[in-house]
Amino acid sequence: MSRINNCLINLKAEGRKALIPYVTAGDPTPDHTVTIMQALVKGGADIIELGMPFSDPMADGPVIQLACERALEAGTSVRSVLASVKTFRESDQDTPVVLMGYLNPIEFYGYESFAKDAAASGVDGVLLVDLTPEEATDVVEYFRSQNIDLIYLLAPTTTMARAKKICDLASGYVYYVSVKGVTGSATLDVESVREHVEKLRSVTNLPIGVGFGIKNAETASAVSACADGVIVGSVLVNTIAESKNEDKEFIAQALANVLSPMREAMDS
Repeated sequence: MSRINNCLINLKAEGRKALIPYVTAGDPTPDHTVTIMQALVKGGADIIELGMPFSDPMADGPVIQLACERALEAGTSVRSVLASVKTFRESDQDTPVVLMGYLNPIEFYGYESFAKDAAASGVDGVLLVDLTPEEATDVVEYFRSQNIDLIYLLAPTTTMARAKKICDLASGYVYYVSVKGVTGSATLDVESVREHVEKLRSVTNLPIGVGFGIKNAETASAVSACADGVIVGSVLVNTIAESKNEDKEFIAQALANVLSPMREAMDS
C-alpha cells in the first residue's frame, strides 16, 4: 500500500481531511525546495504536490507561470526536482509527495526511466496535466510497477462517462478542479463543488481532492466538508513570490502563516 493510501486511510479513521499544498519546485531556487517542503509539513500538510516547472504550463494562471519561469531561470530540471525529493526523504519518510507537471519533459526523460528514478527518490504519485486516458494506456504500467499512483484531473465540464473512464485508470486520489479556467482564477462556488463531488462518488471509490480557488481558511473549511482533500496552490506560490528575496526561514514562516489557519479551520 502506498504512502498516499496509508495517509488518506488514517485521516479518514480520524475523521479528518487531507490538506494538500502545491508549490513549484525550484522556486525561487532549487536550494529553497526542501526547506519549503519541510515548512509545509510543519504548517499542517498531509500530502505535498510538487510542481515540475515547465516552459508552457497551459493549465496554470500567471502566478504559477511566473513561478515556473523563476525556477527554470534558476536552473531547475526534472533531475533536480527528484534530487530535492530524495533529500526531503532523509528527514521525512512519511509525508506523501506527488509530482505535478506536463508530458513534454517526461517524454524527453523517458517514461520508464522517470518512473524508476522517481520511485528511487521517494515519489509517491504523479499528476501529468496533459496525459489523457487514451495516451496513458501505454505508460500507466511503468508507474504501477514502481508503486507510483497516477493522479488525474477532473473538470466541472467532464461527463460522468468520461469521469468513470479516467477514475478507472487513476489511483491514490483524483483531483477535482473546482472552477473553470486556469489556476488562481474565478470565485469558488462551494455548493457547486459539493454537487459535483457527490456525482463523482457515484463513479469512483477513490478519495476526491478539490483544488483551484481555495485561498483562505474559510474556503478550505467549506470544501473539506464535502471533499476528502483540500488542494491549495496559487496563494502559497504567491507568498513565495512576495518573499523570494528573503532568507529561507522567512519564506518558511510566511508559508506556515498561510497554511496553519487552513489546517485549524479544517480540523475545527
